[in-house]
Amino acid sequence: MTKMKAAIFYSPGDIRVGELDIPEVGPGDVLVRNSVTLTCGTDLKTYQRGHPLAKPPMVMGHEFAGIVANVGRDVVRFRPGIRVIAANSAPCNMCYFCLKEQPNLCERLGESIIGFTSQGAYAQYVKIPANIVRQNTHIIPGGVSFEEAALLEPLSCVVHGNDLAEAKENDTVVVIGAGPIGLLHLQVLKSQSVRRIVMIDISESRLRTASSLGATETIDASGTDPVKRVRNTTDGRGADIVIEAVGRPETWQQACRMARKGGTVLLFGGCPAGTMVPFAADLIHYGELTLKGAFHHTPDAVRRAMKLISSHTIDSKSLITHTMPLEDITEAFNLMSRGVAVKVAITS
Repeated sequence: MTKMKAAIFYSPGDIRVGELDIPEVGPGDVLVRNSVTLTCGTDLKTYQRGHPLAKPPMVMGHEFAGIVANVGRDVVRFRPGIRVIAANSAPCNMCYFCLKEQPNLCERLGESIIGFTSQGAYAQYVKIPANIVRQNTHIIPGGVSFEEAALLEPLSCVVHGNDLAEAKENDTVVVIGAGPIGLLHLQVLKSQSVRRIVMIDISESRLRTASSLGATETIDASGTDPVKRVRNTTDGRGADIVIEAVGRPETWQQACRMARKGGTVLLFGGCPAGTMVPFAADLIHYGELTLKGAFHHTPDAVRRAMKLISSHTIDSKSLITHTMPLEDITEAFNLMSRGVAVKVAITS
């Protein structure tokens, strides 16, 4: 069988570029020759400390776009030569949560997640499992680059989170974290005509990017108390909505202290499993705060994210700052860990 080049994850801190068999397609599967795979914060965390779903040796990577190389006998929507993009999973549509219209919480989601329980996209070829082909695979329209299209998965998660936040035009929205996810939140909020968006980070370069993308105000949390700043700029009340896009206990706590009475806190950034975060009970009880978690995406969110990409509403150039060959995957992760890069495009 023909071999392909792939970055194989063996253990935390150990990822090596080697050769694997090109995946064989089943009746409903699609094989894609990758043109680009974007780095992701979850990939970095997996590389650094492992992941509950990732069973080494395996290939990571799930933000990809490419050209169809082969299709299973039952596939009718796609054929070789078509440019495609796919999300990294799809729901079963039959379990308790799917029937409750919460497909992002599907009980069978973990059976085939590209880059975790199904071989990923830091490779020359990636197989899209049949359930993802049916629900969350899309043709890349003309005029949309592979790099733009590869943002589909993280943008879909942001679209789903944005649905939960329910921001309105006249709301003051604070986003903690101006990394790729925070910047996607900013752009989705702008697309909904939210007038006041405050971005918080400790990186001057990231805050400059946030300003260039339309943030109303930026706060450098490395040199000031962000909670006091938010309250000072909202007449002491706090923000209508606070979106936490970092995933640290201290920023989860800050988010609650920044929100106004009756406000909403969207806990988008994921802390490590088992993390316990104490909150001031009076803020939540007497302040009637609404705390919402946000996880993954839905097929509807994927479709709407695709529309945002196709209409060029999302500025990908502000997010993707480096392009590297697959052989430099470790250097890409090192750049991310130092905060140098926002996203790295890996080409095979």
